[in-house]
Amino acid sequence: MSDPSPWWSPQRHADRRDFLRRRAAIASALRGWFAARDFLEADTAVLQISPGNEAHISGFETTMVGPDGSSSRMFLHSSPEFAAKTLLAAGETRLFTLGHVFRNGERGPLHHPEFTMLEWYRAHEPFEQAMEDCAGLLAAAARAAGTGELVWRGARCDPFAPPERLSVASAFMRHAGFDLAETLTPGGEGDKAALAARAARLGLRIAADDSWSDLYSKILSAFVEPHLGRGRPTLLTDYPACEAALARRRPDDPRFAERFELYACGVELANGFGEITDAAEQRRRFDAEEDERERLFGRRYPIDAAFLAALAAMPDACGVAMGFDRLTMLCVGATHIEQAIWTPVAPRGTDA
Repeated sequence: MSDPSPWWSPQRHADRRDFLRRRAAIASALRGWFAARDFLEADTAVLQISPGNEAHISGFETTMVGPDGSSSRMFLHSSPEFAAKTLLAAGETRLFTLGHVFRNGERGPLHHPEFTMLEWYRAHEPFEQAMEDCAGLLAAAARAAGTGELVWRGARCDPFAPPERLSVASAFMRHAGFDLAETLTPGGEGDKAALAARAARLGLRIAADDSWSDLYSKILSAFVEPHLGRGRPTLLTDYPACEAALARRRPDDPRFAERFELYACGVELANGFGEITDAAEQRRRFDAEEDERERLFGRRYPIDAAFLAALAAMPDACGVAMGFDRLTMLCVGATHIEQAIWTPVAPRGTDA
């Protein structure tokens, strides 16, 4: 069997061109949405000391060489988050970025190693405002694409309908049939044995080295996520604190954090936080994430001390990261993320 023609072949480009034209219209509309609300667009650096410190996100590593021949370990960022928060510490109060980010080892219908992320921050504004932003942006994107519904693998979602707000615990009760809170300690840590017992009752395969987080992710992806954002968008709220490395804990129940995700058609589109401003707490969480990375993959990533120093000066803020390519896919009816990316990365290197 011959390889499929490349994305730049005239026929394949013609098949994708309407998707790409509408992608450009969506980007223009979202920039206008932010401008109308006094946001500045920040152009943050891609090259960073750390790619991010979430255990399951793998970065692209490179070496920076100085004029004197000295070298430094560097990474392509997996999100503009660290740079954007540093700008909040510098005094900006409303900013957004729309640019490329990089995650190694991710490829499929909804994943690409280089993709476009829309990320925005509001200083001195409540966490709930970020959820309202998601609803507004979803509607603006659909309007720009000229569609009245979002579509993915037979699921449909009205982008103009008010989103359902559903806590993670309620979603697990509704779709997996148990109270997730019963598998958390009073301090917000996961009780692996308790969750393993419930996973077994659901018929899930449990590996000996599965952590609480691994089991949580398996149940979420198999039993909960497919039901979210059908008919209308879903804002999945109140994540377990151990699944929210960059979010504040809820003051009324520290087992849970001020984190939400936006879903449409069973697809996660955005991830939002009430941001941590306690540098010591953030350092503890990063250390825990890197311990988990070392356990799983045998490597660690640096922790950016300059970012932690800026965090101590950052005001209370909320922030959201939205997958722009996925948003485009659902608005234009694409079936694979590469249909909505102008120049997809080659699936493997080639020799000249």
